[in-house]
Amino acid sequence: MTRVVAAAVAWCSIAAAASAQTLPSEPVSFGDGRVVLGGDVAATIAPVDPGFFSYGQYDHSTMRELRIGLSAQVRATRRVSLLAEVRSENLADVTPFALYARVRPIPNRRFDIQVGRIPPTFGRFSRLAYSKQNPLIGYPLAYQYLTSLRPDALPASTDELLQMRARGWRSSFSVGEPTPAPGVPLASSLTWDTGVQVIAGVKAVTLVGSVTNGTLSNPRVGDDNGGKTVAARMVVAAAPGLEIGSSFSRGSFVSRTALNALGTLATRDFPQTAYGLDLEYSRGHWLTRLEAISSDWRVPLLSTGRVEPLRSTAISVEGRYALVPGVYTAIRAEHLGFSRVQAPGGTLPWDAPVMRVEIGAGYYIQRNLIFKGSVQLNERDGGRTTTVRLPAAQLLFWF
Repeated sequence: MTRVVAAAVAWCSIAAAASAQTLPSEPVSFGDGRVVLGGDVAATIAPVDPGFFSYGQYDHSTMRELRIGLSAQVRATRRVSLLAEVRSENLADVTPFALYARVRPIPNRRFDIQVGRIPPTFGRFSRLAYSKQNPLIGYPLAYQYLTSLRPDALPASTDELLQMRARGWRSSFSVGEPTPAPGVPLASSLTWDTGVQVIAGVKAVTLVGSVTNGTLSNPRVGDDNGGKTVAARMVVAAAPGLEIGSSFSRGSFVSRTALNALGTLATRDFPQTAYGLDLEYSRGHWLTRLEAISSDWRVPLLSTGRVEPLRSTAISVEGRYALVPGVYTAIRAEHLGFSRVQAPGGTLPWDAPVMRVEIGAGYYIQRNLIFKGSVQLNERDGGRTTTVRLPAAQLLFWF
């Protein structure tokens, strides 16, 4: 965090001179526009999160990080482009975030085929996580909060599952991989999946379909269980400023590591199935977003030979209001719930339900440099720490 804070101070110094437009404001292009480079830097500071509410799959808080990204687009021919993006969190290893080829077989038509590590198909926020279109600092619960479930380790019984309530940041089970590790969110926004995606548009309707190696909550480069995930999305521009979207995803969730420990149960399929509905409406100074996601994991219990349906539903409502040119305020309210399973004393949700409210504001220092401040309140029905308040500040720059 010393490096993160130092980087934030450096960015504040840069921001003070931003009125002179010392920062690049547009993507850099070469070769008559055939090669285009872009990037973004986000420096975020916040107190330590003792309840691990804000932790993501990279084993650190998404509210305490220095994130650097660099993207490139190379137009090989009129119909073929190559796109790549690399990212680094907290000056750690540089990881490939995206790497895919885009083919447009019919010029001047809204029909693309993308192959490689492709953008997400499911949901609205999945493509907004690293962009200026996120008016707040935190991520919606569905796309960031870690449940206790893992693809490589499984609970042997419901009792063992309930022991990990509110422990998604460091989950461990007795079947499969024994090493404690982070669980998965409903839908991962921090990693892109690998496969094939088709995008088509007809008037006010956009259709997207994909086949990938990983699942919605566990995107992957290589296949880890011999199954594939099928996802689809439809977006309708119903009226000026109004878009309505619906999404679907289904794929094999449990990895070979856990399957090898299941014996005869390993012959069955244990998928994650998810449905999503989202809406975005903008008019005048207002922008409103609503998104609901329901996910169902089928998890085998070795002690009983039974497959337990574990469901989770997330609802998020977000609003942004432009006070004056360059200044806005925003709020997001959410709930993440879980289905109930049998426990010795009755029934309990299989993970601890969470509520989150984040209130903040943003100031455009220049067109592509934003300073954000927010306060995030988290409450959870379980775990050692049930309530955490996180004030945070962020500088986000992109070109």
